[in-house]
Amino acid sequence: MRKNQVDVITLGCSKNLMDSEQLIRQFLANGYKVKHNSDSVSGEIVVINTCGFIGDAQEESINMILKIVEAKKARRIGQVYVMGCLTERFMDELKQEIPEVDGYYGKFNWKNLLTDLGKAYHHDPLGGNRSITTPKHYAYMKISEGCNRSCSYCAIPLITGKHQSRPMEELIAEAESLVAGGVKEIQLIAQDLPFYGLDIYKKNRLADLLERLSDIRGLEWLRLHYAYPADFPKEILRVMRERENICNYLDIALQHISDPMLRAMRRRVTKAETYDLLRYMREEVPGIHLRTTLMTGHPGETEQDFEELLQFVRDIRFDRMGAFVYSHETGTYAHDEYQDDIPLAVKQERMDRLMSTQEEIALELNTAKIGKTFKTLIDREEEDFFVGRTEYDSPEVDQEVLISRDKTPALHIGDFAPVRITSADTFDLYGEVAEH
Repeated sequence: MRKNQVDVITLGCSKNLMDSEQLIRQFLANGYKVKHNSDSVSGEIVVINTCGFIGDAQEESINMILKIVEAKKARRIGQVYVMGCLTERFMDELKQEIPEVDGYYGKFNWKNLLTDLGKAYHHDPLGGNRSITTPKHYAYMKISEGCNRSCSYCAIPLITGKHQSRPMEELIAEAESLVAGGVKEIQLIAQDLPFYGLDIYKKNRLADLLERLSDIRGLEWLRLHYAYPADFPKEILRVMRERENICNYLDIALQHISDPMLRAMRRRVTKAETYDLLRYMREEVPGIHLRTTLMTGHPGETEQDFEELLQFVRDIRFDRMGAFVYSHETGTYAHDEYQDDIPLAVKQERMDRLMSTQEEIALELNTAKIGKTFKTLIDREEEDFFVGRTEYDSPEVDQEVLISRDKTPALHIGDFAPVRITSADTFDLYGEVAEH
């Protein structure tokens, strides 16, 4: 056990990561050495920031808590604290089942941990209340918290509560602080980007926010994560088209396409409206790359519903796609109103077919990039390759560009380079630095 060291372990999504970054900043300000997601946990304090979204994520969080508790029993670490989405949902159950944890906190009251440790909360008026854990050239920025949607399967509103936008001036100050610190790419994140501003400004202000952020000198890329098709603010497409530093990339969660499923899921959008919206996006922003997430096995999903979903993927040819199987989550509308009537094997088989179809499409789309040159941001170095991304790829979830070190002058992490694509496979592009 290392005195004066805190280990922070973050599970789940990038929104959780931002919460961890704020906590790390506070521990550093109080004189601790902090390690994040270390392979070797040895601190006198360990904080686990959990995910509570679906069964698999919950299981991962619980297994991590149990593992760290065993390390505490073996005296390899000191105190253990647990926070985040899982505790927000299942606080009482966790206290009962794993009493060895020294303290449980929800998603929003983690500042109480500092108080309970007798430490002060340090506020930086310039927007530096985070310690960035990503490579220093990119960072996530959360523009809102919570969600006002009522999708049948989703437990997130139970965890996060109603949508709360952050004031625009606060976001501009944070972005300016990030860029001043060397950040070149900001990933805008929220549970529901298109809802931005409706609560505090009484109208959608996402387009205004994007314009103001894109005006920040030194911000090279601005990327948008997590939109919904219902009530989509089409004015943001004009801003994306006009502003060179807004990536032609949009992460829009669609989940399904058959009308019976969309109704059962309470998505407030139809099949026809979804097709029309996606076509409109591609017309308004030529070259836009669309990422989506789809679900298989929601209660009531028939083979016909699934075949429609499969055809949808073939029709739209998403540039990026993920999928997950339905999880019957306590407290959701689906849990209370529907029977979880589709066997797990069927859910999984459908998801596998869906992803197999997408892999074929991804290979075709990647192959079409051979011979083209893309502005590429270098994220890291490996033994044989420099590894980067184009504007069409988000870190951690999307494909990468691998540039052979043998044939390449020295590249530096955080720099941009023009890279000509020489070959491709399903999940990655390969290239070489193009001649200027």
